Amino acid sequence: MPLSINKEIKPEHILVCRPDAVGDVVLIMPLCGIIKEYYPQSKITLLGRTYTKDVALCCSHIDGFINIDDWNGMPEDEITGSLKKAGIDTVLLLPANKPLAVLMRKADIKWRVGTANRAFHWYLCNKLVPLSRRTSALHEAQLHIKLLKGIGINECKNLNELYSYYGFTNIPGLQPQYASLLSKDKFNLIVHPKSGGNAPEWTLDQFSELFGLLDKSKFNILVSGSQKEKEQLAGWLDLHKNEVTDISGLLSLSQFIALISHADGLLASSTGPVHIAAACGIHSLGLYCTSKFKNSTRWGPIGKQAEHIDSEGDDLSTIYPEMVCKKINTWLNS
Repeated sequence: MPLSINKEIKPEHILVCRPDAVGDVVLIMPLCGIIKEYYPQSKITLLGRTYTKDVALCCSHIDGFINIDDWNGMPEDEITGSLKKAGIDTVLLLPANKPLAVLMRKADIKWRVGTANRAFHWYLCNKLVPLSRRTSALHEAQLHIKLLKGIGINECKNLNELYSYYGFTNIPGLQPQYASLLSKDKFNLIVHPKSGGNAPEWTLDQFSELFGLLDKSKFNILVSGSQKEKEQLAGWLDLHKNEVTDISGLLSLSQFIALISHADGLLASSTGPVHIAAACGIHSLGLYCTSKFKNSTRWGPIGKQAEHIDSEGDDLSTIYPEMVCKKINTWLNS
């Protein structure tokens, strides 16, 4: 069946705005893949932050990156001038951001797409899409795709279709010193205990109990985290130095992505690494609460081997280590 688009709109250079966290950037990749399906000759540039550039450039659908952090202290006319010089004719505002919308209008970007439920979009955007995140039961990635109506793409993808649109193929090579962390005869499981405060987390005692349940003759367990999290985890990791390998604060983001792609599975709460693992196609398990805007319905990992376990409340106390161990053990047979 041929693709149906609005022939009045022919975007050539699309700016996708997502100046948020790593997981947010991963979840806009299917949107970029769908754009390329309809407008294969178009250029897609992501507006993001310094710490998300490495993950964004792993996506084959993203052709360029503008770092919003470089705009700090830059005169407004210099910012808008750079946008004009880049030849951007279309911008997707994900999510709504009034200062960004003001800049895009002042840069005279031809098609400015935003949600119709934000009053400032009515005078700053010229392509409005009826969409309310607050009342929607859709996944965050599906909500992004709804905004494509503003450029003539009327799509509604099921979650089990979306992972084929990631384009997560520009993964850097894994350096030998990090490849040596992986076992050739055990299941390499990355455990990422913290979430940067962005989501409910399992307690360290729950992770300790899980470590006690997993068969060390079958699992090579690597515990990851940022440099800041390494300091938070130091005392706890020392208790498990004979059971796990501490890789927290060790790798750059690009090398962490490469390591994930070579591992067999990853366990985390609702945070960037679980979405990276899902995009890489490895086993990924996310632990989620039932809070409306933090649950797996909105933020669960999307991937061929992505799974999640939901709690029965606003924390993760009802997700027991035995449940997680049982799920992870099923991965051994696949």
